Amino acid sequence: MTKTDRRVSDVVERDARRHGPTQIRISKRIRSLLIGVGIVLVAIVLRAAPSIPVILLGGATLALILSFPVRLLSRILPRKVAILVTLLGLVGVLTVGLLVLLPVLVGQLTGLIAALPGLASEADRGLLTFLETLHERNLLAGEPKAVIDNIRQNIFDRSQSLAQAALTGLLTTVSSTFTFTIRLFGMLFVAVYLLIDIRRIKAAYLRLAPQRYRHDARDLWDAFTTSLSRYLIGTLASITIQGVIVGAVLWLLGVPYAALLGAWVTATAIIPNLGAILGAIPAVILAFFVSSRTGFLTLVVYVAIQQFESTVLTPRIQGQAVRVHPVLILLAILGAAEVFGLAGAVFAVPTLAVLRVLAEFLLVRVRVSP
Repeated sequence: MTKTDRRVSDVVERDARRHGPTQIRISKRIRSLLIGVGIVLVAIVLRAAPSIPVILLGGATLALILSFPVRLLSRILPRKVAILVTLLGLVGVLTVGLLVLLPVLVGQLTGLIAALPGLASEADRGLLTFLETLHERNLLAGEPKAVIDNIRQNIFDRSQSLAQAALTGLLTTVSSTFTFTIRLFGMLFVAVYLLIDIRRIKAAYLRLAPQRYRHDARDLWDAFTTSLSRYLIGTLASITIQGVIVGAVLWLLGVPYAALLGAWVTATAIIPNLGAILGAIPAVILAFFVSSRTGFLTLVVYVAIQQFESTVLTPRIQGQAVRVHPVLILLAILGAAEVFGLAGAVFAVPTLAVLRVLAEFLLVRVRVSP
């Protein structure tokens, strides 16, 4: 570089420090156009890479769940230390689950699959006896064996279809497991950074609001985070309690595969109202294979647990977070399930919680000009 070039460069740097960046003026129409193009590009990227919204949503949900213990620990520890302790606790729980609970569940699932032929034969004999009784009383059209053969053929045809589907799905298991692992680490990564940078995110959110509305924006932020975190923590506690109670009671009644059935109840209980019915079906069927008395006792236990969940656990969660009439919740679950499937049923209640918070926020602020 020559002396002239160096001198010109120094002059430019001094002018840049003195005057700052040069303003580029654009019209409001161009700004709106650029924002619209940006939104379209983001939508195209999210459609092409569906893992991104899943990771963001999962990470935000995990951050909301972990924010509750972080807030409690922050009263006695620095926030970064509280986050570290919470994450170590989460890793510890996952490790215990993988090392202790997962082998038990896998063992019981393997045993159930191995026992299915014997259970099917026993069900075949019981059904034949029942149909013969109906035939003797002229309540059955046709021979019992012919009816059973027809049922068996239908079951065989369905089993073939399921086996082919399972074989096809087995080929993609490795890639699916890899994708699930990547998404899980992505959710954890997003959750950690949300917990660490939550104050910066909140400050940036408040800066977007006009000065006169910033205290309202802060109230809306606090209402959303409090309602959703309470709902998620309460739901997690509720489904865990249901699974533990079911597993313990089934073990006391002598029903096989109690731990597996308890885990199944925990998984289905995520679906409000409808999950209790789905969780009860396999346990009641297996209990009747043990004895009629065990089957009826298991049915009574599931009804009692469902009543406990609907009258004690769920009202406490909804009373603190959702505060929506149970009829409206049921209609929302059914409608969302019909439109969006299982994901709609799962997200219907938290969506209602968000809408309720937004409605309460607007009702006390929006006024119609005379």
